[in-house]
Amino acid sequence: MSGINYSEKIPNNVNLSEDKALQRALEHWQPNYLAWWNEMGPARSSHLQVYLRTAVSVDPQGWAHFDFVRMPEYRWGIFLNPREENRRIHFGEHLGEPAWQEVPGEHRANLRRIIVTQGDTEPASVEQQRHLGLTCPSLYDLRNLFQVNVEEGRHLWAMVYLLHKYFGRDGREEAEALLERRSGDQNNPRILQAFNEKTPDWLSFFMFTYFTDRDGKFQLAALSESGFDPLARTCKFMLTEEAHHMFVGESGVSRIIQRTCEVMNQLKTDEPDKLRAAGVIDLPTIQKYLNFHFSVTIDLFGADESSNAATYYSAGLKGRFEESKRNDDHRLHGLTYKVLTAQEGRLVEKEVPMLNALNEVLRDDFIKDSIAGIGRWNKVIEKAGLPHRLQAPHKAFNRRIGSLAGVRVSPDGRVVSEAEWAQRVGEWLPTDEDRAFVASLMGRVIEPGKFANWIAPPVMGINRQPINFEYVRFN
Repeated sequence: MSGINYSEKIPNNVNLSEDKALQRALEHWQPNYLAWWNEMGPARSSHLQVYLRTAVSVDPQGWAHFDFVRMPEYRWGIFLNPREENRRIHFGEHLGEPAWQEVPGEHRANLRRIIVTQGDTEPASVEQQRHLGLTCPSLYDLRNLFQVNVEEGRHLWAMVYLLHKYFGRDGREEAEALLERRSGDQNNPRILQAFNEKTPDWLSFFMFTYFTDRDGKFQLAALSESGFDPLARTCKFMLTEEAHHMFVGESGVSRIIQRTCEVMNQLKTDEPDKLRAAGVIDLPTIQKYLNFHFSVTIDLFGADESSNAATYYSAGLKGRFEESKRNDDHRLHGLTYKVLTAQEGRLVEKEVPMLNALNEVLRDDFIKDSIAGIGRWNKVIEKAGLPHRLQAPHKAFNRRIGSLAGVRVSPDGRVVSEAEWAQRVGEWLPTDEDRAFVASLMGRVIEPGKFANWIAPPVMGINRQPINFEYVRFN
């Protein structure tokens, strides 16, 4: 089960050839997917040969093969972790019952909604990043962008397989719709707002892959606990690929910070205007981008009190992050959790039933994980001997979902007036001028081993290749 069959039109490890109706349906969907890729995938890239990794197994050891591939010829496929014999549901009202191999009728609509929402994020991020390859800071970074793109495409395949196999005509229609919505389209946008935002530059891309792909990690981890076994097995392998996306984000921001610190020490200044004149991104601007992407991403977890979250958990559809490591009854009866709300101009905590606060539980897990990475960025600044530090904004800052939506809160957690917000928002979030400056740095660098002035080289290359390896071939 761990090996993947590449002799078939659609590579898979689910014995697709034994289900001819499903195979035909997916082979019918495949050309529509390729048409979407050619229309909305990385711009002007179809002729490039890219040093990509392709999954050849779901075994944690030796699961990937590296070689040059033209992206439209990438072998997107369907890969599930091996089935665990006698697996049981380990949370909710079905605790201890055998995991489901088919969709229970009473949970059909909710499971479909969960799978469609997850599936919709995958092509959306490819669309958001469509033009970034035209302004890459190096071949190394260009290759990493393309690796993220093809894997988001494969994650779409993962969800489409579930829709086709387990949801009949409804599933087929939903799979078609996943190729019809467009990121940022006024008439037919992507389902979640963060996936309709623009990703216009590489600082945005690195912040997106650090924060928003980290949301993906936590959502996939919660779904990998699902009592619906095919969904759990699908998400476990997706997490293996998702780890690289977060690495791209964390290391990308780290390298930008490193380069900025080098120039700060060379010029002996922290003045943004002087650093911008030297062609690097000043730390206050990096902080503003961090504030924006952090706040947009934590909205992805949904409202702080949610009856849907309670339903999904109680039904055994979606667990918590690392559910099996938690020391409670895994039903959550009588347990409470603190959520924030605004009252009379200040933030206060209130106790709510934990079942209704599960979005907040997952959000807090995400915030803790994100702050740890910000600490690693601060180590770069500290190592450069500089006193500055980046920090995550307060979780009530710039919120658009839940009880905190529209409440004006500063990054340090003060409720502020509309007038103060209007006066100071340019200190806290990227302005048009900030974005224009960052855009002005985005010139394309494609000579092997060369890097744009605003970013430091990585510590090591990909798959033990040298940093000056020709990761993307243009002929």
